[in-house]
Amino acid sequence: MKLEDYELRGTALRSSDIKKGKVLSTSWEPDLKYAWDNGVAIGRYLAELKAGQIIGRACHKCRRIMIPPRMFCELCFRPTDEWIPLEDTGTVNTFSIVHVNWDASRRKKGEPPLIPAVIEIDGASKGMGIMHMLSEVDPKDVKIGMKVKAVWKSEEEREGAITDILYFKPARAKAGKRRKQ
Repeated sequence: MKLEDYELRGTALRSSDIKKGKVLSTSWEPDLKYAWDNGVAIGRYLAELKAGQIIGRACHKCRRIMIPPRMFCELCFRPTDEWIPLEDTGTVNTFSIVHVNWDASRRKKGEPPLIPAVIEIDGASKGMGIMHMLSEVDPKDVKIGMKVKAVWKSEEEREGAITDILYFKPARAKAGKRRKQ
């Protein structure tokens, strides 16, 4: 049988056809259930966050400590070697000053802007970090290279999520060192 090229014609519809029931339609709400398996690396990472600790994973061949942790190295394609406890301090790699909420609505008048940032975590390799929020800082004072420290939820409130860290705030200068004025 030879297929020929032919015109496919549709049937024009009006909204009144739908209202009058001339068009067959159905409506339903799905009852969907989702399951999410974090895997070994992210599962342990989240469990450690619940305990108030940030961890990474080391690749001895590449001499890198990766965060978020992963069970294989994407550079040398071999399994990573060990868990490494990291500091809850870091350096701002990049940031943004945001005047809208996550749902794209404007922030209310007088409400401070949001400051999402990529934080290179101390103890991890350069360029390795996490995205999180900055707070307790005037947006005009945020700088790339700024040292920050995690502010954690109380132990009772933690649930094993990245939100167990409430935000990062500017780190104070260590005792004995003076800040430049």
